[in-house]
Amino acid sequence: KNLATRLVDEGVRVTVVVFGQKTDAVFIENSITFHSIRQHKHSMFGFYLYRKFLQKYLNRLTLRDKIDLIEAPDWTGITAFMKLLVPLVIRFNGSDAYFCKLEDRKQKFKNRLFEHLALKNADALISVSAFTAEVTREIFNLEQDIAIIPNSIDVSRFKPEHEKELPGRILYFGTLIRKKGVLELPEIFNLIHQTTPDTELVFAGKDVPDIFTGKSTKSLIEKELSDSAKTRVTFLEELPYEAIREEIAKATVIVLPSFAEALPMTWLESMAMEKGLVTSNIGWANEVMEDGLTGYTVSPKDHEAYAKAVLLLLEDQTLRRVLGRQAREFVKRNCASNVVIKRNVAFFQEMIDKENE
Repeated sequence: KNLATRLVDEGVRVTVVVFGQKTDAVFIENSITFHSIRQHKHSMFGFYLYRKFLQKYLNRLTLRDKIDLIEAPDWTGITAFMKLLVPLVIRFNGSDAYFCKLEDRKQKFKNRLFEHLALKNADALISVSAFTAEVTREIFNLEQDIAIIPNSIDVSRFKPEHEKELPGRILYFGTLIRKKGVLELPEIFNLIHQTTPDTELVFAGKDVPDIFTGKSTKSLIEKELSDSAKTRVTFLEELPYEAIREEIAKATVIVLPSFAEALPMTWLESMAMEKGLVTSNIGWANEVMEDGLTGYTVSPKDHEAYAKAVLLLLEDQTLRRVLGRQAREFVKRNCASNVVIKRNVAFFQEMIDKENE
């Protein structure tokens, strides 16, 4: 959304095609044209036939609307088997293969094949972090150059609102899923609760079935909480974007102990709002966070160290403010929409110019 919105601000015409939907529709919102494409059912080879249908749709759209370039995600290789009329760039926000590797899970063969074909056939590759780029390169043995352009955030919308902060309030926001490290938080909060019983922990996000047990992730979290700590934990259902921003503002400390990310928007949003922040210390983390300067990066498996970092921020408002200001300055320099959009536009223009040579 940030990319599309800022491209429009730069005078670029943007069309977003969303596949796999229940119905077909075309509409315009905020000067962006949206095409909703319903999922087609086939008795055999649906994975191939649907992709070829999308290819024809995109090529017709390209000719009619004079489209210069198409961008697609890396997830499950939707552009495998496609032959498009204009250059194709694939942006890494984490493929299925990438997340399977980080979580030590076996990937379905067909997903691996589709992602491999899509990446090999792309005209250019972009990754939101160097870590994601190198892991993906290793998985698929890629030889192409991979540009690094981070995700962006509107720092005029995500800004400090310290007056809304509620003392002793810890927030996790995002999907309740194992790879986000949420199953480490019960033990961490048990330790925090022993020291500061009035502290509360809020989970804001959609509950999903756990990939290994099939059980509700929320139920797995509740099972590991002590009886006393459980009374200080609140689960909020999936919230609208604006409501999430309000929850960030109310938090004293944000905890985001993820095991698998590319470059998480949740981290950027928390940093832009100058929150006391404790994240994981894995892979991509060093590209976003600087331990002790913009917050704390701790192994989610080290429950005592993680709890200690949270308690330090809870108890020291001056420290929170200093680290929060430095976090926001980092985001403004490196990930603000007005900075990142220039890099995207320059990259796209270079591809278009090469095509027209």
